Amino acid sequence: MSANTLFIPGRGLTLDMQGHVATLGFSRPPLNFFDAELIRDLVTMLEYLDEMAQCRVVILQAEGKVFCAGADFSGADQRDPQYPRRVYKNAVKLFRTRKPLICVVEGAAIGGGLGLALVADFRVTSEKARFCANFNRLGIHQGFGMSVTLPRLVGPQMASLLIATGRRIDGREAVRIGLADVLAEPGQERQAARELAEEIAASAPLAVMSSRETLRMGLADAVDRIIDREASEQEWQIVSADFAEGISAMTERRLPVFSGQ
Repeated sequence: MSANTLFIPGRGLTLDMQGHVATLGFSRPPLNFFDAELIRDLVTMLEYLDEMAQCRVVILQAEGKVFCAGADFSGADQRDPQYPRRVYKNAVKLFRTRKPLICVVEGAAIGGGLGLALVADFRVTSEKARFCANFNRLGIHQGFGMSVTLPRLVGPQMASLLIATGRRIDGREAVRIGLADVLAEPGQERQAARELAEEIAASAPLAVMSSRETLRMGLADAVDRIIDREASEQEWQIVSADFAEGISAMTERRLPVFSGQ
């Protein structure tokens, strides 16, 4: 870490500013599960960077072998049917921030963790990464606005395929289908993200933000609307027998046996 790195005590967040590029990191070992607190903290930091004139581009990255494994449903609070709605309503604010965002996907981006990666404008990865929209394999409807963000990148047919099967794809395939943008050599993902950020930062900052706003026009509103549908479906599915089986199967590292109940 550089001398410009700021640690946020007790939050597992770091913020590093070099030139016009801010690097926002988070660490929730071992799997970097997100919760409502982490989403709120990320919103707070990105809104803070929106007001910092020096900052022109933000890089989002995670520590450890997994970018983000989504939400942790092992606790009582997380099994509350209203929990997804509370998280997603805060997550919408991520889409309303104004600075270009590059996400470094090292390791796995799973379920809601993939949804978090899709908030960004660009994703940098390597062939060792894994991308997976595993919601249906857990017995639950997709969330985090992915009903909008995933087909926006890969098209409705490929989005349907990835969600229905819950299949994992590597970084090379993710770049091929448009889910990620830059394929770096393993271990060089952060450097590649930095190079992309510097390239963007060399453009006129007001023009970049204006162009970005036009290209993403309506995205945050569309996500805001779709999460009502996503959360409503998850509310009844989160207490279903199939969801309980999906979570058990994931924990026990076996194929789920669903009953349709």
